[in-house]
Amino acid sequence: MRKTCLGQVYLALAASIWGSMYVVSKIVLAVIQPLELAWLRYLVAFFTLAIIGLATHQSWKIRREDVPLILLIGVIGYFGSIWAQFVGTKLSTAQMGAVITSATPAFMVLFARLLLKERITFKKAAAVLLATIGVLLIIGLGDIRTSYHLGGIILGAAALTWALVSVLVKRVPSEYSPLVVTSYAVLTAFLVITPMVIPHINYSQANLILRPAIYGGVLYIGIVSTAGGFYLWNKGLQMVDAGTGGVYFFFQPLVGTLLGWLLLGEQVGITFWIGALLIFGGVLLTIKE
Repeated sequence: MRKTCLGQVYLALAASIWGSMYVVSKIVLAVIQPLELAWLRYLVAFFTLAIIGLATHQSWKIRREDVPLILLIGVIGYFGSIWAQFVGTKLSTAQMGAVITSATPAFMVLFARLLLKERITFKKAAAVLLATIGVLLIIGLGDIRTSYHLGGIILGAAALTWALVSVLVKRVPSEYSPLVVTSYAVLTAFLVITPMVIPHINYSQANLILRPAIYGGVLYIGIVSTAGGFYLWNKGLQMVDAGTGGVYFFFQPLVGTLLGWLLLGEQVGITFWIGALLIFGGVLLTIKE
């Protein structure tokens, strides 16, 4: 019981940190492009995790047969999903980013069935349906050529890929330290992004990046949101059932929406809140199941 409660605390902290990241990234993305920010994020995060790992004398050995799984986590989740989150947030709003990706727990039901052979019950199916309708309401069904709607679609893809990675993490042998697994996955994402981002780095913006707010934002995203958030999420998933653990994504939209309203002055309409309630309802059904 104590282990489960500690895992719940880890998951709640991780989701809260990610909720605040949407507001911070919205500010930083005004200066730095999404791909460049993702690259800086993982550069800072990897050095942070490596220093902590060396200081705590972690074992860095991974069996050969487990390497492909960790590479998948790095490429699909830490590269694909996170990049999609940045692009989607840049094209939409901090609230939309936080709420749409909160559909992740319901989508995890599908991947748990495919990868972990968990049975899909009526409640689980209803949860996925509610979350899907909620996402459609938030992004809108009108002219998807507008950047606002396109951002919502990209954020939906980020939710799907993060759900997949959250299930894959459950397949990582528990003998490995979550810090080591997170470090290798972050390094994988960094190596994938590097050849893509170097030709596009705008060195003329270096003076803008070094502004205190932007510089602090990059450090926050890299150290707190990436190194800290990913570690807490992976650690929590080792202690809590995957389906149950997904509920703690609740903290992400709550924190993201609150800070977006307080700090960015973002407004929300009735369809946004209806969509959010449907997503929350889907997640609640998943918890009850």
